[in-house]
Amino acid sequence: MATRTDAPTRREQILKEAARLFAERGFHGVGVDEIGAAVGISGPGLYRHFAGKDAMLAELLVGISEQLLRGAKRRLAEADGSSAADVLDSLIEGHIDFALDDRPLITLHDRELDRLRDSDRKLVRQLQRQYVELWVGVVREVYPGVAEPTARSAVHSVFGLLNSTPHLGRPGALPGRAVTAELLHRMARGAFGAAGE
Repeated sequence: MATRTDAPTRREQILKEAARLFAERGFHGVGVDEIGAAVGISGPGLYRHFAGKDAMLAELLVGISEQLLRGAKRRLAEADGSSAADVLDSLIEGHIDFALDDRPLITLHDRELDRLRDSDRKLVRQLQRQYVELWVGVVREVYPGVAEPTARSAVHSVFGLLNSTPHLGRPGALPGRAVTAELLHRMARGAFGAAGE
């Protein structure tokens, strides 16, 4: 999840391994000892960083929702003077980066969102709605004739397409990151174009 180039913190290492293990075997199929072993500490040592597995799951799912929204807002702010089409391309690129680089989090969200406490689940949904609405505004700028409900449906459809990456096979089975990213980008733009016809 970290976008920095320096070494990840122990907390970030734990979250990355927890996401991978939860995605592979399910939340209830993984114990704290296994997560600890994956990062070279004892299971009980995890409690110095997190109150438990539930706290890890919440931080993963709330965290990625915050990261996506923050990244989209940053892309919009940096786009001052750019065309709406360029802004849409930038949003698509950012979501593709997430879809290709954080595949376990997509699987985790699909399978385990209902395991969050109500307050955390509501926060994830709130952040996701804000993220969607940023996209809807840009899509409607690129395709002014598209009604808001249609734009929203198109955004959700494109997210479904991009977030299908965990189902494309093992990372090594893909044709290469750049080729996959370009294909996903063309498909996303094609979907938005179809909605704008």
